[in-house]
Amino acid sequence: MKTLPKRLKKGDTVGVIAPSSPPNLENLKKALPFLEELGLNVKMGKSVEEKRGYLAGDDDARLADLHAMFEDPEIAGIICAGGGYGAARYADRIDYAMIKENPKVFWGYSDITFLHTAIGEYADLVTFHGPMLASDVGKDEFHERSARMFGQLFSPFELHYSEEISPLTAIRGGVAEGELVGGNLSLLSSGIGTKFEIDVKDKILLIEDIDEEPYSVDAMLNQLRLVRKFDEVAGIVIGDFKNSEPKKREKSLTLDEVFDDYFSELKVPVVKGFKIGHCEPHFSVPLGVKAQLDGDAKTLTILPGVE
Repeated sequence: MKTLPKRLKKGDTVGVIAPSSPPNLENLKKALPFLEELGLNVKMGKSVEEKRGYLAGDDDARLADLHAMFEDPEIAGIICAGGGYGAARYADRIDYAMIKENPKVFWGYSDITFLHTAIGEYADLVTFHGPMLASDVGKDEFHERSARMFGQLFSPFELHYSEEISPLTAIRGGVAEGELVGGNLSLLSSGIGTKFEIDVKDKILLIEDIDEEPYSVDAMLNQLRLVRKFDEVAGIVIGDFKNSEPKKREKSLTLDEVFDDYFSELKVPVVKGFKIGHCEPHFSVPLGVKAQLDGDAKTLTILPGVE
């Protein structure tokens, strides 16, 4: 069992970091009142406003921010400002033993998937796949349901996803139980063959992505297939694949055809259509907790992510 972080309470201070690319500072500024409405104080990481090309400061600066926020006893949780690219560049230098000794809420998605996988594997900590401040919260289209999902950080409650939230399609039926893991498919794929390769044995795998054409999604799924990940999973949750339309439609498979090619013969439940990922609303989930995927009823039930 992974460690559940302590729940947040009003008056707590959360750290804001940019582990990957430079966030849109205007959107970040617009997002801060949301945290204040939740009753939280904010401490900004030092590298949040830094830029080194497509990185929010150099690797040392971003790593130092991550370490500082976990080590600081005044910080109750860490919320990522945005994703982009770059978290994997220092994953092999993170002090996982220190994180394990200082378990706290860690929240983000997209490029942060690499950190979720690494922290789950080496610090045994439950983390949260949810919308980020500059990328999501600070935008006009930020949805009320996305905002409500932050409530799971303040009190432990089971999450239930059904077709009341969005239409779902079962590629394969059946019922599976297991730890929920995964996130952004590109990041899961890039971890293959490294010490941060995702462990999916007897687990429910979540996948989502953005701006990837069907052939590219196909290539990443094929990589997971070739290392036999789909032989080991208990079930698969297919989240949102935003802007994944083919540019040359007449020469492409559809995304649905790609999913059918890889999943229609599996012996485990596979359900698609979840609003998890680069979408609004964005249904936030804890990673590393037990979940049940019911392909017959088309429901996903997830245990609380905080204690």
